Amino acid sequence: MQSLTLNLDLDDQILEDARARAQAEHTTLDEVMTRLLAEYARREQTLREYDAVVQRVCGTATVGRKLTRDEMNER
Repeated sequence: MQSLTLNLDLDDQILEDARARAQAEHTTLDEVMTRLLAEYARREQTLREYDAVVQRVCGTATVGRKLTRDEMNER
């Protein structure tokens, strides 16, 4: 495992708010940054996996009857 040291120019209020949120979530800024970097590094893989799931289920959902035009276009 490697360590990373960041030198960031942050507004004092941003850092204070981030620390407060981390504390409220029972975590640390180190853990938050580790999760953020992991998500960032895996974003492309996650999108590819999502696309694969969508391709697998596309057209397989049924509602038991034919939907009206309005029902198909509801958001």
